[in-house]
Amino acid sequence: MAKKQFAVIGIGRFGGGVARTLYRMGHEVLAIDSNKDEIEKIMHDVTYAVQVDALDFEAIKSLGIRNFDVVVVGVGSHLQTSILVTVQLKELGVKYVVAKALNDLHGKVLEKVGADRVVYPERDMGTRLAHHLVSTNVIDYIELSSEYGIIEMQVPEVIIGVTMGKADLRARFGVTVLAIRRGSEVIVSPGADHVFEEHDIMVVLGGTEDIGRLEAKSRIK
Repeated sequence: MAKKQFAVIGIGRFGGGVARTLYRMGHEVLAIDSNKDEIEKIMHDVTYAVQVDALDFEAIKSLGIRNFDVVVVGVGSHLQTSILVTVQLKELGVKYVVAKALNDLHGKVLEKVGADRVVYPERDMGTRLAHHLVSTNVIDYIELSSEYGIIEMQVPEVIIGVTMGKADLRARFGVTVLAIRRGSEVIVSPGADHVFEEHDIMVVLGGTEDIGRLEAKSRIK
C-alpha cells in the first residue's frame, strides 16, 4: 500500500477518529490541535502531534502543510474558524481539503470557499471517512470497535474469476466474507465454490489491520 501523508487539524472525537485510523492503516499522520491535553492523548497514535493554533497561519505554513496529500479540518464546532482555516489551506496550495460541517448551511459555505469535500459527523463518522480517503474500492465501513470492523468493497481485481475456496481470504488476510452483493441479488455466506465476478460487492468482517491489508491488495492491478 502506497503511503500517503495526512494532516488533521482539530483532534476532537471526529478528527481523532480520522487520525488514529489513518495511522493504523499505515499512513503518515500529522495531528494539529491548540489543546495540549488532546495532543498528549494522541501523540502515540499518530506519526507527529503538534500543539498549534489553527488560526496561526504562519505556524501552520511552517509545518509544510501544502505538501500533504490531504488535510482534514476537524474544527467544525467553530464555524468561523473552520471557514477561515479552509480558505487559508487552499490559498497555501493544499491539494485536497476535507472540512467538517455542523449543518447544511455551514457545509455550503465551506464548499463555496474551496473545500474539496464536506462531511457531517452525524452522517460520516471519522473512521469511515479514513477508509474512503485511501481507497476508491471502499463503498462503506462500519467500525465495530477500535480493533474490528465491517467493510463493503468492490471485489479485488486479483480474485475476479477465482473461487472463494481458492482465494482463501480467511487464511491470507484473516477476514470473513459475510455476503456478496451481485446487482439486486445478495448471496449470504457464499460457499467455497462461489466464483467472484467483476462487479461483485463483498461485505467483509475482520480486524482493522487485516482489512487494511485486504484494501491494499485490492489496489494492485
